Amino acid sequence: MLSVFDEGPYAPCPTPFNLAAHVLAAGTQTPDKIALAVVKPTGAQRWSYAKLTQAVLGTATGLLETGLRPGDLMLMRLGNTVDFPIAYLGAIAAGIIPVPTSSQLTEREVSAIIDHLEPKAILRADGVACPDGATPVFGPEVYQAWHKLPAAGFQMGDPDRLAYVIYTSGTSGTPPAVGHAHRAIWARQMMMQDWYALGPEDRLLHAGAFNWTYTLGTGLMDPWTKGATALIPAAGTDPSQIPLLLARNDASVFAAAPGVYRQILKGPVQALPKLRHGLAAGEKLPQSLREQWRDVTGTEIYEAYGMSECSTFISSAPGRPSDGRHLGRPQRGRRIALLNEDGAPVPLGTEGVISVHRSDPGLMLGYIGADAATAEKFSGDWFLTGDRGEMEPDGQIAYLGRADDMMNAGGFRVSPLEVEAALAAVPGISEVAVTDVEIKPDVRVIAAYYTGPEPLNEDWLTSEAEKRLARYKQPRLYRHVDSLPRNPNGKILRRKLGA
Repeated sequence: MLSVFDEGPYAPCPTPFNLAAHVLAAGTQTPDKIALAVVKPTGAQRWSYAKLTQAVLGTATGLLETGLRPGDLMLMRLGNTVDFPIAYLGAIAAGIIPVPTSSQLTEREVSAIIDHLEPKAILRADGVACPDGATPVFGPEVYQAWHKLPAAGFQMGDPDRLAYVIYTSGTSGTPPAVGHAHRAIWARQMMMQDWYALGPEDRLLHAGAFNWTYTLGTGLMDPWTKGATALIPAAGTDPSQIPLLLARNDASVFAAAPGVYRQILKGPVQALPKLRHGLAAGEKLPQSLREQWRDVTGTEIYEAYGMSECSTFISSAPGRPSDGRHLGRPQRGRRIALLNEDGAPVPLGTEGVISVHRSDPGLMLGYIGADAATAEKFSGDWFLTGDRGEMEPDGQIAYLGRADDMMNAGGFRVSPLEVEAALAAVPGISEVAVTDVEIKPDVRVIAAYYTGPEPLNEDWLTSEAEKRLARYKQPRLYRHVDSLPRNPNGKILRRKLGA
């Protein structure tokens, strides 16, 4: 038997189609229901489905009135506020292609994105880094006023057309721009079935910021697609307050990166009688953390595995639990295989590269402006994730690690080449290599190892990294070394750095 999971294709996406129309359709049946609550211990800011839809379609009108047209790219430089998902959906409703980005990016990083994509407009919140240039920039005094404009109609069309672009870390050192079609939202129904077990009665609290793609999908788009209620902690909420927010807001499902669960469990956790289960993604969930959460709350955490190019596609779920050693099973409707170096499926119980079939409706269209890089990710009809696993006869897949040197920092995949390229220009550094190291059980941070005439002040190195890299990409440890470990061909052996 070969390591292939294929129970038949998922139902095809209807046409014509619009991602935003699909997300907001269920809410039209319950216009007065709360779609979103931005919660804090002292209260909440609430948005009904009617108010949310008006703001989204008013934003679509405002964008079109600026002269933007369907197919134009729009860069989003917004913070951790409700403006983020409203602008995102408003653009997609109008057929404009949003490019959501982390507010932590530096001017240098944003400049590279602008040079690459040449967006027609930028939405920028106060205090968010963005270089000056010729591209029109609209601030909050403009885009917030759009919420009350007359509603635009949804721009319907081919579900395979480009809907949005997100940046992810790549092995080349330059973050690739991942282009997704409108149909990507259609594929997320497989997650709702085989990861979330989500229904319209649910109240899902996601611990992430609005402008994180994990939050945008799992915390907002998916609950709205089901007509459920999304709960997002207000900006600046300390993880220790999340159990209180879960209890006071009757949350039935909780989603976070494993690191957030770890922080919550450092303090007391009150009774959570309405909570059915938790969801974890972004990095591997340690079994010890899963067991500790179960002991404290009496609920399970269901884990999912995925990536920016296809979101999550392997998961455990109520009724389909994992034994702890395994990630879970491929979601029903997915076609997943573990391949060898020749691109052929390996036998069950044998290590191989986790791969997704080209026909998956959630798979990216490709890397924007990088056809060669896109082609390199495919072997025949299979998209190669670069991660290795092992499949059991029942479809359970064990995660065996990354095939490349990608790092994981707090749930964000980070390319060591990108960090090394940024630090190579720091005066006093001759060569630099980075990797993630375990500083205590289940906690990993990025560490930079460098050569040079003499050790450099660590505080100064930190300040130099802050100028060049988003916070989550910055090393937390610096070590001056005499030389970097290399193989006979001169390639740096990053996994030997920690030793």
